[in-house]
Amino acid sequence: MKVHLMTVGDEILIGQIVDTNSSWMARQLNLAGARITGICSVSDDEAGIEHALADALWQADAVLMTGGLGPTKDDITKKTLAQFFGMPLEFHQPTYDRILRFFERLGRTTTEGHRRQCFMPVGATLLHNKMGTAPGMWFEKDGKIVVSMPGVPYEMEYLMEYEVIPRLKRFFPGFPIAHRTILTAGEGESKIAERLESLEDELPPHIKLAYLPNLGQVRLRLSGSQPDGEALERELDAYAQKVQERLGALVFGFETDRLEAAVGRLLQAQGKKLVTAESCTGGYLAHLITSVPGSSSYFKGSVIAYSNEVKMKQLRVNPQTLETYGAVSEQTVAEMVKGALELLEADVAVAVSGIAGPGGGSPEKPVGTIWMAVGDREKVLTRRIYAGKDRLKNIEYSASHALNFVRQFLEQ
Repeated sequence: MKVHLMTVGDEILIGQIVDTNSSWMARQLNLAGARITGICSVSDDEAGIEHALADALWQADAVLMTGGLGPTKDDITKKTLAQFFGMPLEFHQPTYDRILRFFERLGRTTTEGHRRQCFMPVGATLLHNKMGTAPGMWFEKDGKIVVSMPGVPYEMEYLMEYEVIPRLKRFFPGFPIAHRTILTAGEGESKIAERLESLEDELPPHIKLAYLPNLGQVRLRLSGSQPDGEALERELDAYAQKVQERLGALVFGFETDRLEAAVGRLLQAQGKKLVTAESCTGGYLAHLITSVPGSSSYFKGSVIAYSNEVKMKQLRVNPQTLETYGAVSEQTVAEMVKGALELLEADVAVAVSGIAGPGGGSPEKPVGTIWMAVGDREKVLTRRIYAGKDRLKNIEYSASHALNFVRQFLEQ
């Protein structure tokens, strides 16, 4: 089953909102055995929608559209689809009755726009939208499918799960697709590929390995498709195990796991409390840690020591250390760890200090130079990494590396 995804709305094309619908839909369709042939966004323009739809139907079995089904005059998707399929619009009383009941529960009244919203193409199958006022619409022509859904994410997700995907599976039966995702940190894509080269050569034709790098991390996705779904699941499990054995300590989790959650599990298992001492990351590292539910059981707090004054007063960094080696140095982050352990009475501390940019660098310490340290009361380990020139990416990259440094420290 080949599927094309189309979003309708000027707000996407001008960058006012980000199209998250297509990425969500693509993931769900892939799991259902579909292959995405393309993703496009079109403006609120009849000719543009019709042209894009004709082009999409030429290359795909089904086109799934989101957006343009609301009660305002710029919501023209339904009218355009009726014209495209040669279907007249007719008032649909059951839809209007449902909208009336919906607004009564909210204590509000409907508008003329809501009444206009209830004119539906004669011949289209209406898909019940439990989460909103606009039903989805299912069109069939010459063995191909067009589905139109609201652009509101939770409405689209409901329709996809309960209406669209089950219908598509019945209309286009095919082989199941399955995935296994292995999450790594600590090495780049090319180094990991070297270690897995011989394993990739062993993979059967129906299983592929994809590398999905991110800041400081690489996701490895094994994907397969064949008629025997149970056999495919066993194969993927076996190859995922082989990947883990080849990569060893680089692997921190699977599927939708997060590095900060993996660190939290280690801290809980060892009964230890963690604190952070942050300069260039400005609290972002603590934010990642506390984004995990239950993190209060192992995270005590953070000192955002952005200035040298705070480093000295709060973390007891020696003024001579800052004068001799600078704030971005191995010596400074080591003292930040020791100070944080004492101040916040923790078992483990991590410290980060660097030049996030875009200014502030020097020939000796260019933008992107980051020092970090992890330690307890017995030992402190330090590490220097080099990031790029983008400030926000440098902050994220540093936090990811610092989390992995904590993980490695705890595992040792």
